Amino acid sequence: MPSNSTSENAPQSRLPRRTVIAAGAGALALSATGLPAAGAASAAERSAGAAAPSTAPRSGTGWQRYVQAPASRAVQPVRVIASTGDVGSPEGLLRPGGPRTVLRRPRPAPAPRWPDGTTAEASSAHAGNNGNDGQPRTYDAKNAIDGDPGTFWNDDTLGVFPDTLTITLPAARELSGITLISNSDGVPTGFVVDVWQDGAWQPAAAVTDNDVIQRAVPFAAKVSTTRVRITVTGVQDTPRGAFTRVNEVWPEPVAPVVAPSVTVDFGKVVVGYPRIRFTSASDNSPGVRLAFSETRQFLTDRSDFTRSDQSGGAGQGTDQFAVPAAGADWTDHKGFQAGDKVYADGLHGFRYLRITLDALAGDAPAAQPWGTVEIDSVGLDFSAYLGTPSTYRGWFLCSDDDLNRYWYGASYTNELVTDTFRQDDVDPRNAWSPSLEGKSVLHDGAKRDRDPYVGDLAVSARTLYLTHDDAAAAARNVLADLADHQRADGWIPPASIAGYALPLFDYPLWWVTCSWDYVLYTGDRSYANRYYPNLLKLLDTWYPSVTDSAGLLSKGLNGTGGYGDYAFLDRTGRITYYNANYVQALNDAALLARWLGREDDARRWTQRASSVKDAINTHLWDAPAGAYLDSATGPVRHAQDGNAIAITAGVADSERAASALAHLDATTQRPYGNAFMDNDTIFGDASQRVYAFTSYPEIVARFEAGRAESAVDQIRRTYGWMDSHDPGITNWEGIGPGGSLYEGAYTSMAHGWSTGVLPALTHQLLGALPTSPGYATWEVRPHPGGIAWAQGQLPTPQGPLQVKWENSAKVFMLTVRVPAGTRGAVTFPMDSHEVTVRGGGRVLWNGNRASAGNNVRVTDGRITVSGLRTGTHSFSAVRHG
Repeated sequence: MPSNSTSENAPQSRLPRRTVIAAGAGALALSATGLPAAGAASAAERSAGAAAPSTAPRSGTGWQRYVQAPASRAVQPVRVIASTGDVGSPEGLLRPGGPRTVLRRPRPAPAPRWPDGTTAEASSAHAGNNGNDGQPRTYDAKNAIDGDPGTFWNDDTLGVFPDTLTITLPAARELSGITLISNSDGVPTGFVVDVWQDGAWQPAAAVTDNDVIQRAVPFAAKVSTTRVRITVTGVQDTPRGAFTRVNEVWPEPVAPVVAPSVTVDFGKVVVGYPRIRFTSASDNSPGVRLAFSETRQFLTDRSDFTRSDQSGGAGQGTDQFAVPAAGADWTDHKGFQAGDKVYADGLHGFRYLRITLDALAGDAPAAQPWGTVEIDSVGLDFSAYLGTPSTYRGWFLCSDDDLNRYWYGASYTNELVTDTFRQDDVDPRNAWSPSLEGKSVLHDGAKRDRDPYVGDLAVSARTLYLTHDDAAAAARNVLADLADHQRADGWIPPASIAGYALPLFDYPLWWVTCSWDYVLYTGDRSYANRYYPNLLKLLDTWYPSVTDSAGLLSKGLNGTGGYGDYAFLDRTGRITYYNANYVQALNDAALLARWLGREDDARRWTQRASSVKDAINTHLWDAPAGAYLDSATGPVRHAQDGNAIAITAGVADSERAASALAHLDATTQRPYGNAFMDNDTIFGDASQRVYAFTSYPEIVARFEAGRAESAVDQIRRTYGWMDSHDPGITNWEGIGPGGSLYEGAYTSMAHGWSTGVLPALTHQLLGALPTSPGYATWEVRPHPGGIAWAQGQLPTPQGPLQVKWENSAKVFMLTVRVPAGTRGAVTFPMDSHEVTVRGGGRVLWNGNRASAGNNVRVTDGRITVSGLRTGTHSFSAVRHG
């Protein structure tokens, strides 16, 4: 769920490749034994690729090497990428018990002071408020000369420049320069210093491309003056906005002593509690500050995101610790070390960690920004689901190395967000709930928002069921808790955030679909019976209250004009996405009702779904464009979400589906995926933004509409971009113009709602999926999309469903191992008139007709063999000619 240039900062540049795994020859029977050691494919393996495609992969071999999770919960960084200042043996941080890393910083000289009577005024000043720590504070110009670096001047013109600060002395003073101390929440990047001489302002110095907090600005020559003016022309943009913030100006140029720091890289995004083993320190309580980031681009002296900043805490963008002289084995947990001083934020999701010998001015004397600190090692106590090869209940492998990486990268992303709901770790915006405390849940992101949103579960829960179904309770706990907080009028909250009151229009529909998904994958009848009344009240009370005379959902009715959706989009009225989602939810609810023997409800919801479908096609289809409108009112645009789900929900017939996908091809393709809007009428750069969340149904639609090659291409562009750019491996919350992080440092780079590549590759490319609760029935309908072979395992309550196929110009070979107590069907991905199908030593289809008694049928030109039960079934479809 989204919220509303040195070499060190360069992203990774590895481009996705289409290499083929040579798995070797072997028998058709599936096996999971005799497998190589776990671990991700090495760089050498990725570079070398394979000599040639394998026509007979050895079943079950090789997938473990793509698994990304650490081997244990004690995680160490893999390398040191930078150090600054006086640091001894920085590499010692990587090896516990090895050489000690020593950080040294001399005690600074007293800061220069302005003479008594000096005053300051500014072009503007932000109104006072309670600040980050909840304490009243001001942002007046005088803060820049008060000698307290904990206060600062903050202008009041967001993103508008120039901003000026004028300092007036009581009498003329000779100056050789100044020092500007800025705030880590937006360093002034460019500014000019003028002095008052001979009745006019005279230029004294100019600074460009500044990126340091303490900037000494020497003048070309000493000047005698009574006034100094600083004109700021630009600042670093931060999550707190592009304001000018100046903590102090000193009346002399003072070069800073470089703070000693070491930056370590954990190799990929990890999540949990950082841990540092300090062996000793000087006796002045030297402080260390920890800054975390998922990317090097946003790795500075402050973290890319902290919950304490978001909630008005005291972190100032870093976690602090005052090191005792005897050392300490310190684990970063939320809270203050001494009274209200030296604050740490606790759990973090990050790849890079910078440790600096420094302290906040407000933490003195509990922590000092100088001294000596000796460190044995740095690590992390990993908190999320530990997805080692032994825990995988489902897996996937195919002839394409890239697709394999994307599948396991999505799985790892999802493991990072499968975690325990803990008060200290969740979104601080009133998201904590005693009804969830201590339970396993699916959060939306590893670093933020760290709250379970039901819309995210529409993707992340499927990913969970297909990889680690032993953790399915993480989805059930969320779905049940949201239903338990259903509003009296039937609306179901999207998450616990804002005390279960965040008003979203679409997420109650996702609760219906996610509830059906949970039952479909697990067969949990007790959940279905327990929460069926909630489903009934939602669909028969609340959504009818926001339905217009045409039978379409219309945002704005019943006081919903201010409701948001998954991206907090400003759209009102009849929206294709909401209504296509409504059709999906009604049909899913009907399936659940029939399973529970509620035929009247099922019939009513099926009929309503049909009526909504007809109304969508009547009122929201844009014939000239050949695609569904985003909205029936306002500027004309066509959205990925509505068009894709109209196809996957069965609203679009085959002709409309082909036309809508062609429109998206022509208007939304980007090197980093498909944009979620075809123009910018809803907000600037909307046509350049990619959400993997809404890309997932489009990818599914492409597979199901017979456009498997285009589905694979979209996967390569979307997931290849994320895989090959920093931080690598994990799936981003959103992608912005040019492939950027769409919300800058705030963007989550490991977000469960973006893992749709995994269910798409399993359900559509491999082709296996459940068709009734608990996999009592299932189907295998491969969509090869140019892939030579694929194999995989789906965990079911009755045991694994295993599938393997090989595709060549001459023959398509398919093997299915069926768990006991289930039955299913297989469908071949070629025209029935082109092939002869054999199975069990017999001809089942000769190109024109089926042999008697073999459960063979032809639907839409495809051959289906049904009635498959316990055991292994092998088939070959030989192409004629």
